[in-house]
Amino acid sequence: MHNRPEGRNPRLLLCLAAALLAFVVQSGELGSADTMHRLQTAHSFWTSEPAVFPNEYPEFGVHGRGGKLYDWYGIGQPLLMLPADIVGTYVEKMPIFADYRGNDPTIRNIFVTYTTNILLSVLTALVCFRFLQLLGFTISESTAGVLALLFCTTHLHYTQNMMENNYICLLTLTGFCYQYEWLRSGRRKALLIGSAAFGLNLLTRLTSSLDLLIGGVFLLLVLWFEGAGKKDVWRKFVTYAKSALPVYIAFFGMDRLYQFHRFGTWTDTYVHYFALEHRLHDPTLPTKYPWETPFHVGFLGPLFSPEKSIFLFDPLIVLTIVVAIAGWKYFGPAVKSYVVVGFLLVLGYICLYARYTVWSGNFAWGDRYVSTAVELAAFISVPILMKYRTQLGRFVWGVGVGLVACSLVIQIASLAFWLHCCVRIRKNGRLGFEY
Repeated sequence: MHNRPEGRNPRLLLCLAAALLAFVVQSGELGSADTMHRLQTAHSFWTSEPAVFPNEYPEFGVHGRGGKLYDWYGIGQPLLMLPADIVGTYVEKMPIFADYRGNDPTIRNIFVTYTTNILLSVLTALVCFRFLQLLGFTISESTAGVLALLFCTTHLHYTQNMMENNYICLLTLTGFCYQYEWLRSGRRKALLIGSAAFGLNLLTRLTSSLDLLIGGVFLLLVLWFEGAGKKDVWRKFVTYAKSALPVYIAFFGMDRLYQFHRFGTWTDTYVHYFALEHRLHDPTLPTKYPWETPFHVGFLGPLFSPEKSIFLFDPLIVLTIVVAIAGWKYFGPAVKSYVVVGFLLVLGYICLYARYTVWSGNFAWGDRYVSTAVELAAFISVPILMKYRTQLGRFVWGVGVGLVACSLVIQIASLAFWLHCCVRIRKNGRLGFEY
């Protein structure tokens, strides 16, 4: 237990800070054409409107069962925005907004962006704080870690521009937090909550199955660093499998059911139909499309390309490397395990998207396919720096303070760049992208 002055509730203060931050940075715009299409999909769930309007094709949409047009995304973010979409639609029809109708952004969009982003920001702050406390950090160290995630990583940019990133970040953090709590307490409820969070991620992007796998590796590494016996590891594994696997199978089944509803198949993904439609309209596309990028290009790009380097867009990842090298021997088993899996997650996503046709995430702040993993590996550096300040020495402390300041400036600057991305156009007979 950590003592704190009476009358101060760090969780409440963090919630207020997270809510205020999310409120202040909103513009009312959804932030990208992708998110606009996902909101329209959510709207189609409860209204007579289609998921994709006929005039949007062929720039957007793929044909599914019965020749109907569908989007080429998972169901995760549309489900997230669905409650706000329902309420926002009725709010928009209120007489008070009669003179505003027809303007952009719409009242519905404004309501969805503000409520959803504030909710994500507050929940992320709470889960991150809980997880850092479980890892053994003090209240002040945990608070600093939460603020580092919210203000000093690309999480800030995606709080303003509502792509899937922050939702995936929240679910992954929740998975790590509650599954680790189960490891420490044995509470099956915690394991089920963590597994459900990882499962929900599967509905957002199937590639987030990597988060699920890394979550299991995290638990195994904790046991390994603690020197647990084989019998204890096996017992934990059996308990984990009995509780987590049914949850994962259930969510994977939901994803397959959604694909079957749209495309009439249990085995393919929307990427398959995305590729078929694009080849239909552009026969010159490579046979491997959309996985035609040379691996070395997509692998080195997120590391060293000036326009997408994770070290430029999330400098705190450099601090994680520095403190890990300088202070490894001082870390406890859980912190060591998290640092290792954090870098494994970054490496995994870089490799996973290395061959993708737009490995960079196209017009976005940083490499949006890798950014969430980088955030998760980066923010832990700040509580580590504070906890082991004496052991790390004055030089590392000075470097750390400089990198935190640099990260804060970069992320604040990101709010000034309007990347209204992924507007699909056709030039010279080929599909392309522009602002």
